[in-house]
Amino acid sequence: MKINCGTDIIEIERIKESIEDPKTGKAFLNRIYTEKEIAYCESKKSQKYQHYAARFAAKEAAFKAISEQLPSKYSIEWKNVEITNNEQGKPQLNITGINLSQQVESIDISLSHCKEYAIANVTVLFWDLFWDRH
Repeated sequence: MKINCGTDIIEIERIKESIEDPKTGKAFLNRIYTEKEIAYCESKKSQKYQHYAARFAAKEAAFKAISEQLPSKYSIEWKNVEITNNEQGKPQLNITGINLSQQVESIDISLSHCKEYAIANVTVLFWDLFWDRH
């Protein structure tokens, strides 16, 4: 087995400015976030930008963690990575549009944010197909 880790940190203000931009804000939201993610973040009212930023960081961290398994960096799009929460509120990462299911044993995600920054860590446990065959 092989463990890959991805981490990303982002300024919340950068995400806020991108979303609030009158010319490109709507396009930014719809290119980066799924409908479920937008609904979740918007439900957080005054703290919504912290949640948007944490999900942005999580997507970046996920790209870093799975990049070795992709044919190219263009094999995955922003919306192929979706961050939801389970019934206990713990973030979960779902990857769609690419087939990693035979390679991935498990994925763990951790998100955190404060007033200025959001950070995410994604850890992926891959089956090492070479070693598992021998």
